[in-house]
Amino acid sequence: MLETIDLSKSLTREEYVQNLLCYQLQLRELAYQLYVQKRTLAVVYEGWDAGGKGGNIKRVTEKLDPRGYEVFSIAAPKGEDATHHYLWRFWRRLKPPDEKQIIIFDRTWYGRVMVERVEGFCTEEEWKRAYREINEFERQLADFGMILAKFWIHISPEEQLRRFETRRDTPYKAWKLTEEDWRNRAKWGPYEEAVNDMLLRTSTATAPWTIVEGNGKWFARVKTLRTLVEVLSRELDYQPSEPQVTSVQSKEDDMARKGKKGKKGKKGKKGKKGKKKEKERAEKSM
Repeated sequence: MLETIDLSKSLTREEYVQNLLCYQLQLRELAYQLYVQKRTLAVVYEGWDAGGKGGNIKRVTEKLDPRGYEVFSIAAPKGEDATHHYLWRFWRRLKPPDEKQIIIFDRTWYGRVMVERVEGFCTEEEWKRAYREINEFERQLADFGMILAKFWIHISPEEQLRRFETRRDTPYKAWKLTEEDWRNRAKWGPYEEAVNDMLLRTSTATAPWTIVEGNGKWFARVKTLRTLVEVLSRELDYQPSEPQVTSVQSKEDDMARKGKKGKKGKKGKKGKKGKKKEKERAEKSM
């Protein structure tokens, strides 16, 4: 499945800025409708290391009311989480719609059929059983009225290597890169097999997967926002308004015109002041 994805998709800067702002404003309007209709949206993020999940989440939440959403960054289970069934730690993080209307998971319950499967942290029987458990879990959420949106952000091995090297060579980004990232990269083949199985066996009518072409970060961010707007518009039976977004070129042209006008006005004012001083000096000399 993944090998058929066209990773060459991209956007120009003007297309990116216009579409990003348009969908962000529409998502904010739909988030308010979630509050009005007492519904919850759960957004699932999975993808390759350095795929751009963090930047994607940042743009999704940028224009939202911070009181209405929460982001959970999921790592390996520890403490009490490790003593329960792997789905328990996700159940307990769900919030009622009058408290949080949007819940975002950066890494999710799909770790059971990817990381835990490939790294041997669970038995073959356990990860095979997990497909059924996950589908039932998501079905229960949907039956209760929750809206699910699942994103797999896909990048090529070459693009991942380029991003790894950029992180390694950039001091303020170096913290993002760990030895575990390099170790996981060496197992690209087994992980790709696990991801393909996951997408095929857990993309249901209730909770379908959306594969996001992630080599172009601008394209990936816009596609995710557009998908969320489309899903919420359908589920809430509400069509958000079309915001009027000025193009990037128009803004740059306006700034250039204002700059020229400001310089001209300053110059003209300075010229009048200079003439006045010359007149005063001439009068004194008389």
